[in-house]
Amino acid sequence: MTAPAPLRPGTVVRQLFVSSRPVSWINTAYPFAAAYLLTARGIDAPLIVGTIFFLIPYNLAMYGINDVFDYESDLRNPRKGGAHGAVLDRRLHRATLWAAGLSCLPFVAYLVAVGSPLSWVVLAASLFFVVFYSAPPLRLKEVPFADSVTSSIHFFSPAVYGLVLAGAAWTWQLVAVIAAFALWGVASHAFGAVQDVVADREAGIASIATARGARWTVRFALACYGASGLVMLATAWPGPLAALVAVPYLLTVWPFRNVTDATAADATRGWDRFLWLNQLAGFLVTLLLIWYWFLTA
Repeated sequence: MTAPAPLRPGTVVRQLFVSSRPVSWINTAYPFAAAYLLTARGIDAPLIVGTIFFLIPYNLAMYGINDVFDYESDLRNPRKGGAHGAVLDRRLHRATLWAAGLSCLPFVAYLVAVGSPLSWVVLAASLFFVVFYSAPPLRLKEVPFADSVTSSIHFFSPAVYGLVLAGAAWTWQLVAVIAAFALWGVASHAFGAVQDVVADREAGIASIATARGARWTVRFALACYGASGLVMLATAWPGPLAALVAVPYLLTVWPFRNVTDATAADATRGWDRFLWLNQLAGFLVTLLLIWYWFLTA
């Protein structure tokens, strides 16, 4: 049998790039940057370093580790291999884990040096869930409900970290913003898990969708999106206007409310819209944050 050709450096870099989900980089960098900037009210080194960290190394760690430990499921999943993630060559698994760790190390070292003990705890918790969402022995992505909660932590924890690092004064309105963000994250993961029901079951992987079924999970996602919008009504002005941002997500998910396990792959059509819907939501939220900036200047 002929041995496989050695991997070229360009191939390795390209695979790592795809594995990091570049279309989603902004989803973790933006929450940190916005939270830090609105608190510190100025651009400094921690903002720049933290934003770069949550833009690329954090995503390489989060998605790269996932692609390594989800290899068997990804082989059976026709949507893998592009914006939804790489099907990593087995020979790249070790390199991916090393790249994830080494790319994060200098950023984490700097952020620890400039942060407070509380910020260390938040950063450590964020990275803990990044690793053990996919990696054994915890592999939280295979614990129904914990999978959606942990996935949500991936996205709202950078915002919490930005607030803590910049020394924010916590109010119940600020807590409400984070709670709404967390509910959005839970909903997004739950809906995303629906499209993988068949592939996950064939690979013996558990999830909220394999445990509860596609239809129930879609309706759970709808409930969480709705709750996210309602919670925003309790935030400081102009925060309540952000409740409207939940509407496009509800409209996107609603057509799949009666999907069955057999037709769960149809939900991919809705998930594909999310990749761009998130950009629209980010634009609208940015307008509100600019408004808030001037109101509180």
